[in-house]
Amino acid sequence: MSKALDGIQILDFTHVQSGPTCTQLLAWLGADVIKVEKAGAGDITREQLRDIPDVDSLYFTMLNHNKRSITLDTKSASGQAVLEKLIKRCDVLVENFAPGALDRMGFTWERIQALNPTMIVASIKGFGPGPYEDCKVYENVAQCVGGSASTTGFEGGLPLVTAAQIGDSGTGLNLALGIVAALYQRTTTGRGQKVMAAMQDGVLNLCRTKLRDQQRLARDGFMKEYPQYPAGHFGSAVPRAGNASGGGQPGTIVKCKGWETDPNAYLYFVAQAQVWGAICQVIGKAEWLTDPNFATPATRLPRLTEIFSAVEEWTKRMTKFEAMRLLSAHDIPCGPILSMEELMAEPSLRATGTVVEVDHPTRGTYLTVGNPIKMSDSSTEVTRSPLLGEHTAEILAELGFTPSEVAALRAEKAV
Repeated sequence: MSKALDGIQILDFTHVQSGPTCTQLLAWLGADVIKVEKAGAGDITREQLRDIPDVDSLYFTMLNHNKRSITLDTKSASGQAVLEKLIKRCDVLVENFAPGALDRMGFTWERIQALNPTMIVASIKGFGPGPYEDCKVYENVAQCVGGSASTTGFEGGLPLVTAAQIGDSGTGLNLALGIVAALYQRTTTGRGQKVMAAMQDGVLNLCRTKLRDQQRLARDGFMKEYPQYPAGHFGSAVPRAGNASGGGQPGTIVKCKGWETDPNAYLYFVAQAQVWGAICQVIGKAEWLTDPNFATPATRLPRLTEIFSAVEEWTKRMTKFEAMRLLSAHDIPCGPILSMEELMAEPSLRATGTVVEVDHPTRGTYLTVGNPIKMSDSSTEVTRSPLLGEHTAEILAELGFTPSEVAALRAEKAV
């Protein structure tokens, strides 16, 4: 079966997480991704959070599947000559260097355009143009400057970052979409272009419901679906709302059987208006159906604490999976809190390729996430990450270097 991005070559100058997320997704979609690494060192994540001495870490392997690795000294004249050939050959250059690093390397946008007018140069930065554009940004910083942390957590508590990598991986996904769009536009214009995704922008984009709420708060001074309503205090900025739903349907996390010892024996429950009657019947509160205090979504909002307490008394009598089955039978929205341990063991996720077992020559077998995008005419086979410089000779041969020339490049440590 052909792949969606067959024939596209990506020159991958990315490292750590945000950029490799982007290029790995492109590789899963069929692009030939050539990862450029420094000889003897490579991507810093090869050694970060190692669990096996002298073996590529899970951090690296889980972000660099389906790629080829070439080592290259871009500071040497010979290394720069190799890089010129790669730029002329490839369709896209992806980088997440510190601001200005590519220019300091000698490969400005103008020089790249002169070498290959059809090349797309895609970059991930911390900030877009403005007062902070030269500042470094990492995952948790992105969550803070993008609005996520200020709105996450409980009232009166510290701002919190989330374990979901919305700054790094989220921005990598944005850049991948930008690259695919630029490749499509190139089919009509014949030109390359610059594509940029900023981490602050990406996080804010994912926090759009909170930007919505900021404007509602400025207009009304309160928001009825937040737990601060009606007795709490609203300031001028969107408050932290605990586990309240970010949408118009009230929701929260409730305890299930075993919660005293199991930190994940919980269920997210949504008191959706459309199934209010079913909720009352299932949890044994049929009297609420005729009680004017619970008759409409508006009259229920000030009583959400009472409602969720009643739901929790019901869910505490069963496991989170039992509660989900009973609630789902009545189309009541809910979801168990699933741990990484539970997700790793879920057969359906293995069957769909969402969780994949991969064999590695030095690590052995390990589990990783697979392609989250499923396409009927472009299936994804997740292959292992490359060893450092594993494909150097192969790629140089494709560029036209003879074995003796490759040997000479190795001798002067250009590759």
